[in-house]
Amino acid sequence: MAGHTHSHDHSHAHSHSHGHGHHHHDHTPKLDHLNTAFIIGIVLNSAFVVLEVIAGLWSHSLSLLTDAGHNLSDVAGLALALLAFKLSKVSSNQDYTYGYKRSTIIVSFFNALVLFIAVGFIGYEAVMRFIHPETIAGGTMAWVAFAGIGINAVTAWLFVKDKDKDLNVKGAYLHMAVDAIVSFGVVVSGLIIYFTHLYWIDSVVSLIVAIVILRGTWSLLIDSLRLEMDGVPKEMDLEKIKQELMKAKGVVDVHHIHVWALSTTENALTAHLVIDQNAVSSFDNIKHDLRHRLEHLSISHSTFEPEFSDEKCLHVDC
Repeated sequence: MAGHTHSHDHSHAHSHSHGHGHHHHDHTPKLDHLNTAFIIGIVLNSAFVVLEVIAGLWSHSLSLLTDAGHNLSDVAGLALALLAFKLSKVSSNQDYTYGYKRSTIIVSFFNALVLFIAVGFIGYEAVMRFIHPETIAGGTMAWVAFAGIGINAVTAWLFVKDKDKDLNVKGAYLHMAVDAIVSFGVVVSGLIIYFTHLYWIDSVVSLIVAIVILRGTWSLLIDSLRLEMDGVPKEMDLEKIKQELMKAKGVVDVHHIHVWALSTTENALTAHLVIDQNAVSSFDNIKHDLRHRLEHLSISHSTFEPEFSDEKCLHVDC
């Protein structure tokens, strides 16, 4: 019997949440302005990468080339995030009943990995430069990096208002903000080299850049890995969710709560609700009430299985 209520409720849950659908969108950033933000970011940064590579080769500056590599990974990151956004809008089908929303999680994980690899190369190159220093045109280095501050700052600004709604937008924002700081470091080292000819400064700056990238990337890697493993999203508190479910009139107990991320912006929940005998007839109202409460906790998809307080739970975990 329990299995039957479950499947019955599943279909019900869906018909229900569709009627209630207008709330979903509060948690998903709107695509239109973000789409433009990603495209502007990609174009600006691609142009800048070309400029940095030419200037870096010409001036023999490792920090410029390092920064170019870093900016190139940003362009890749922005392009991937844009792709994930497009995919997350594709509707579900027979094979992918959730659509392709999860691609956003895979992308943020991949993004973090790419940055880690970039850091490895930078570190290696910087150490080699300490051993065999090269002459560097500090002035060129400073000017190019100065342009970089502007480009990165503008791109970061494009994402600032949506950065807390989605891990990928946050990733893009972090990259750009970090890049602006990095470019500032390169400007300073370019000026120092220009006036003092202490060429090893270039390697030091490269290593500092690498450490800065590592710090930002580590949390992105851990967060996306957590979602990849169906972990409870970091900002969610299971205990708080349970208390919220218990507040509904007629709910005696709650167990088997599962909360996981469908994408970097949407979360789902399933739970068994023990319903008071007298409230059985109003199970629909209870569900409606709970969906509403959960949407305020950023959970847009929920499925509930009812158990009645006199029934014995047959589930393994009981």
